[in-house]
Amino acid sequence: MVYRFVFRVLAPALILLSLQAGAAEPIATATVQYRDVDTTYAAEAVVEAVKQSTVSAQVTGRIVEINYDVGDFVKQGQVIVRIDQAEARQLVAGGEAQVAQAEAALENARAAVQRNRELAAQKFISQAALDKAEADFRVAEAQLKAARASAGQAVTSKSYTVVVAPYSGVVSARHVELGEMAAPGKPLMTGFDPADMRVMATVPQYKIAEVRAGSRAMVEIPSLNKWIQAKAVTILPAADTRTHATRVRLDLPENLRDVYPGMFARAYFSVGHARKLVAPATAVVKRSELTAVYVVNDRNQASLRQVRLGEPTGQGEIEILAGVSAGEKVALDPVKAGMSAGVSAR
Repeated sequence: MVYRFVFRVLAPALILLSLQAGAAEPIATATVQYRDVDTTYAAEAVVEAVKQSTVSAQVTGRIVEINYDVGDFVKQGQVIVRIDQAEARQLVAGGEAQVAQAEAALENARAAVQRNRELAAQKFISQAALDKAEADFRVAEAQLKAARASAGQAVTSKSYTVVVAPYSGVVSARHVELGEMAAPGKPLMTGFDPADMRVMATVPQYKIAEVRAGSRAMVEIPSLNKWIQAKAVTILPAADTRTHATRVRLDLPENLRDVYPGMFARAYFSVGHARKLVAPATAVVKRSELTAVYVVNDRNQASLRQVRLGEPTGQGEIEILAGVSAGEKVALDPVKAGMSAGVSAR
């Protein structure tokens, strides 16, 4: 009974000591300060793949094999779909038979020309008969060329029954099922190369001159909380007839992870410079309609303070319009700072 009483008395004290030890851990901070940063113009954008295509059937036949599905990575040259070759094999066999027939006809015509030339030299046949034999020989030569071309076309058509990947990439859509009939022009699979991505933004005409002068941009992927420096900015020489807006292409670095076509993005174009009060964007925490940061004092104590934000600088920082002053420190990890603030309140 004595041991149980001692444990009940000491347990709350141990918990309190544990919380205080957790609160004593230093909080990673950054100082809010004025800096010369780029002023930016933000435009909504969408992620696109540089290489994205839909592979379609070129022959008629039943689909007998599907080797990949949506999300699978395919290397260049690998077989993705096979189409029944029965009809294609018959066409190849027919083409080969036509070639053999044309070759036999050509040999017969060649022999006939030789005989007629000998007879014409001995004045046994007329010149008209010799001319007809030579014409028949030229016709036989042309028929052999046509037969060989037809046979080659049949072989090429047979090769279309094996559909291979034109480049290495990821399957984004499968348009057919096993056993369906393929026909020329029918889509089979859609894929893209994830190693080469870009962003397309729409910019009003009155901002194009500033965007062209700045020639630098950052791309934000909100769903990934990721900022990416664009490799190049290209203004396409065309405008939409309805909105009079111009599309701007931003090339992204290669081999980006978790970035795929169709994702929403924002493009921040550098259009000038200004001195602003900035803080790391990771320090900002949003709770419902509250936007705030955890301010850390000299005693390593964090307190939540509401702030009013300006525009992102495109360098992982965001402008602070009100709520904190230059020189104050904010927590880089709001979750850890929130836990620390809760411990301090106890």
